[in-house]
Amino acid sequence: MLATGLCFVAVTGIVRYLGTDLPAPQSAFIRFAFGLAFLTPALVALMRRGGVPKGSMRVFVLRGGLHTLAVILWFYAMARIPVAEVTAIGYLNPIVVSIGAALAFGEKLAPRRVGTIAVAVVGALIVLRPGLRDIAPGHWAQLGASVCFGLSYLVAKRLSEIVPATVVVAMMALTVTLGLAPFAAMVWVPVSLTQYGWLALVAVFGTAGHYCMTRAFTAAPMTVTQPVTFLQLVWATALGALVFSEPVDPMVIAGGGLIIAAISWLTWREAQLKRRGLTQPQSGGVPV
Repeated sequence: MLATGLCFVAVTGIVRYLGTDLPAPQSAFIRFAFGLAFLTPALVALMRRGGVPKGSMRVFVLRGGLHTLAVILWFYAMARIPVAEVTAIGYLNPIVVSIGAALAFGEKLAPRRVGTIAVAVVGALIVLRPGLRDIAPGHWAQLGASVCFGLSYLVAKRLSEIVPATVVVAMMALTVTLGLAPFAAMVWVPVSLTQYGWLALVAVFGTAGHYCMTRAFTAAPMTVTQPVTFLQLVWATALGALVFSEPVDPMVIAGGGLIIAAISWLTWREAQLKRRGLTQPQSGGVPV
């Protein structure tokens, strides 16, 4: 998870460095096109096995559409607001997943989950401080990106029940690249070799980050890996201050810390309840 955080901070730093010279849809398209090249062997293997299961293509397309919108909004926000604020607002993704799981899959919103959502919303308000400062378009874009990423992860959860993880990742790369293509074509501007090189690095770090995260989830429970994600905010704040001369905002760190603390507590609590459910008779009721 330490490596995951460093990889994702590298991604945000590069996109921030590229700034607004390239339109957000174009930058996102080039990044995913490079990522698709890395995953082509997985797609070839999938086609040799007969393609995706029958009836699942619509779900892949839905996930691709949500992720396409999410990455456009994220690239837009990353080029316009401080790195630390993008990172802190991004911590809302698991909250969107919890709410979406209740609405779409009928999962119960136990009091502990409702409380976590409420605390996370307070953390987001601390970061944004509506009424005390102007909320820029970049902030709205990152909020939208968090919602779309959360919904995309929900669909990915459903897909992971019917196909291997490598297929989920490879099909996401394919559908998002195709989804971004028309948006990129509408705003396309000349790209230098240097910009291509930086966006290729974004694809490398992004792919490596997802790989490291998958390895972390395999090696340790979420109760161990989740709190480590807070370091990503620390590194993002340091990057913004040292490289881009962005002022360190204690309110952003406090709000982001509150969000990740709430999510970490919920992860720990649900792991406890799951362990208790495996070791105690089921007739005792379900604790909340």
